[in-house]
Amino acid sequence: MAYAVFVTFRIKPGQMDAFLPLMVAQARNSIENEPACSIFEVWRMQNDPDIVQLYEIYEDEAAFQAHLASEHFLTFDAAIGGMIAEKSFSYSSLRMV
Repeated sequence: MAYAVFVTFRIKPGQMDAFLPLMVAQARNSIENEPACSIFEVWRMQNDPDIVQLYEIYEDEAAFQAHLASEHFLTFDAAIGGMIAEKSFSYSSLRMV
């Protein structure tokens, strides 16, 4: 089993240039520093340039909870707080074939 996380951010007007480098660094930190994180993709929507979506795969839900408690995530989350207009999550446990 694996644990998939889907996150959608709506970035406040004028904040995307500041947000994207922080988001890319967060993705790299997750892949490089969390052995239980196998995928962390960042997507910017062409049809709505204020939307950024994440697709993340963790070994299990505990690994995702460890991600949320990591120093690099907490630092990132504090840095982007004022840049986010909306944020939504969905989660899925899935079986890898």
